Amino acid sequence: MCYDVVMYQRFTEKLFLKSVKTFPVVILTGARQTGKSTLCKMLLEKTHQYVSLEDPDIRRQALEDPRTFLENFPAPVIFDEIQYAPQLPSYIQGIVDAHRTRYGQYILTGSQNFLMMQHVSQSLAGRAAVLTLYPCSIREVDGKKKLSHAQTDDIADWILRGGYPELRSRPELDRNIWCASYIRLYLERDIRQILNVTDLTLFERFLRLVAIRTGQILNMSDLARDTGISVPTVRRWLSILQASYQVYLLEPFHINLSKRLVKAPKIYFADTALASYLMGIHDPAVLNQGLFLGPLFETAVVLEHLKWASFSGEHPAFSYFRTNDGLEVDLFIETGGKIHAREIKTSRTLNPLLAAGLLKTEALLQRPLEKCLLAPVERASTITQDVILKPWHHVEW
Repeated sequence: MCYDVVMYQRFTEKLFLKSVKTFPVVILTGARQTGKSTLCKMLLEKTHQYVSLEDPDIRRQALEDPRTFLENFPAPVIFDEIQYAPQLPSYIQGIVDAHRTRYGQYILTGSQNFLMMQHVSQSLAGRAAVLTLYPCSIREVDGKKKLSHAQTDDIADWILRGGYPELRSRPELDRNIWCASYIRLYLERDIRQILNVTDLTLFERFLRLVAIRTGQILNMSDLARDTGISVPTVRRWLSILQASYQVYLLEPFHINLSKRLVKAPKIYFADTALASYLMGIHDPAVLNQGLFLGPLFETAVVLEHLKWASFSGEHPAFSYFRTNDGLEVDLFIETGGKIHAREIKTSRTLNPLLAAGLLKTEALLQRPLEKCLLAPVERASTITQDVILKPWHHVEW
């Protein structure tokens, strides 16, 4: 399959097509520029009409007279950027209920999850499959090629250019110009619309301070102080970043260990290209010699797990483990009654001592963990006892 700019086979395709055949409505969410429109048009070009609600004339019709609009664009149809006509799902419900066995009637895409889901939960619950398309994973970019990604240059390239399909597939595209344009588009179209803020400069400062904190435990008070806003405003703005797929909050693992566990989430920027750009890191040498390589590398690995979960069809619970005295495991994946514990290391010089945190955590929890170190190595091996060492991008469990 050939996409115009996006030349990658997206692993979400299989789950998407299955949903089209089994649900009346399919909702595909994700950040801007992840390839939602391209995926829908290419997979459904022979069966569905495509309608973009970003077009001002189209949007006006949908807002002013939704019933006539739906008559003019009957199913099967793709409505792109449905958040611009948030009342449409309520009208779509009646059409769907009259023909519940007609699957794939409406394909809705959107980049503002909270606006979409507010109306979906009210009108299309039980009628719609909801999928998320993230920026490309490493395995999607590699395709059938068997690449190691263990070299310093490979890791720096992935962190600095990230997984957005256009930036990844066009090496001639200036990364700084693309990131600057993306952030400006996001601020102007999404943030101004959602928050109705006039001081976008302050929100952009907030965005940069969030990027600097990627891979760290979230402290809202510190973030509020550094930005110059209140803690309630931080909480509200973070919810916007989450809903528009710009950040991901990894919750702490919960178990009855009295007050020993840290209870604040860790925050991850949803793409390392944008995060590193907002940090002012534009060069591999600066990245590799600076303090942010570790957090950005951890961010990349956690995001690979998130992407894998989105197209695997599984719904694992993700968390991290940390005690107040500093014992930490970067990622817990709970699925099938098991806990898969992942420790992320940037070092290529590995020894059994690096597995100590995993072993101590297992002893503290008094339950078996499937333990793994993820690092820039060429191939999998056993590092000590039952701790496996794997290449950092091998994220399936």
